Amino acid sequence: MLILGEQYKITIEDLGHNGEGIGRVDGFTVFVDGGIPGDIVLAKIQTLKKNYAVGEILEIIESSSDRIKPVCSLSSICGGCQIMHMDYQAQLEMKRKRVKENIQRIGKIDTIVHPTIGMDNPYEYRNKAQIPVGIVDGKSILGFYKRGSHDIVGTDNCRIQSAINTDVIQIIKKYIDDNKVSVYNEKTRKGLIRHIVTKVGFTTGEVMVVIITNGNELPFKEELIMALKKKISGLKSVIHNINDKNTNVIFGKETKVIFGEDKIVDYIGDLKFNISAHSFYQVNSVQTKVLYGKALEYANLTGSENVFDIYCGIGTISLFVAKKAKQVWGVEVVQTAIDDAKENAVINNINNTEFYVGKAEDIVPKLYKQGIKADVVIVDPPRKGCEQSVLETIVNMNPERVVYVSCNPATLARDLAFLDENGYKVIEVQPVDMFPHTAHVECVVLIERV
Repeated sequence: MLILGEQYKITIEDLGHNGEGIGRVDGFTVFVDGGIPGDIVLAKIQTLKKNYAVGEILEIIESSSDRIKPVCSLSSICGGCQIMHMDYQAQLEMKRKRVKENIQRIGKIDTIVHPTIGMDNPYEYRNKAQIPVGIVDGKSILGFYKRGSHDIVGTDNCRIQSAINTDVIQIIKKYIDDNKVSVYNEKTRKGLIRHIVTKVGFTTGEVMVVIITNGNELPFKEELIMALKKKISGLKSVIHNINDKNTNVIFGKETKVIFGEDKIVDYIGDLKFNISAHSFYQVNSVQTKVLYGKALEYANLTGSENVFDIYCGIGTISLFVAKKAKQVWGVEVVQTAIDDAKENAVINNINNTEFYVGKAEDIVPKLYKQGIKADVVIVDPPRKGCEQSVLETIVNMNPERVVYVSCNPATLARDLAFLDENGYKVIEVQPVDMFPHTAHVECVVLIERV
């Protein structure tokens, strides 16, 4: 039996869902942050539970052949990248393996899982950053949260974010320090600047900067705008968002444009998208095109099909498939996302889409009862997967194909099991690396009616 506080030699055999190493001591599972398969480490037991323990690496006795020196010196403490110390090709194989294991273990399905589609350059890929602001020793600190906490790791050069963020962080840090603008304190709920959000149109170079404050007024805003305009060549929009609530939610309800436009523009393929401060938009523009291209391939449309896009967001997939479909119905619970979807359809001159706001488990059965049936169904649910009633309605509609886009292999496997038991067969699975150097993986799955 393991002893809390004791040190053990552990061979790392696998990775967990959050990128932590997994090893065993006398058959007892130990999670070791920073370990990768092939490492032999000396770890101190920090947490001891009934079925598992958590260890901290004291020494790497023998390094895995897949261990590399990360390009960021903060990767071991920052919460943004969990596996930057792992060779990129090994990351891709690890993600494929996890998807396959989940589908086999949870879904009891044996199917083709293709090699993960990675990036030629897996750095500076994020088109959106959410940067918390804090204060240390009287000086402002901007960066990202330390793993498992709300302590901020200061950084001015995140290697997975757009390089533009380096300039934005430096400008806003100087603005706060020079003008002695107060910074929000989560414990006291006092102070002004809470977060900075940046959005970048990768194909257009347009930039949006959002300043989130705990108060209605932004002091010295003209000086801030001038500094941003001077350094950020693609600056299109500066937004002031007010969030005076005691919450971990970043955005408040009130938003004011203090410079430029209320939206920036980006393209995925030949589709144009207006992106507002509140818009959901995939953070990896390069891989989004790959992901949606695979979804369109699996949909195998001829132009005569009716398509349901369930959990459609701002309509990105809907608009991709609309060019090849007869009619597309999109369903999404967030009103602003549906507003964006309708606007994006208009600006792309696409008129064979209809969008409905509401819970998928309410809207989809309602549409089906009204006689609207789909030949092809596309689902792109949140991490919790599809609601049972949504899956039941899909089965009742009896479409020829279902294309499942997933960000969580475990709930994906659960939902595939239901479809497999109700007249559908999983043909193949394509993992796509939307978030290099993190433990996350997205998949596109082709499912056909038996």
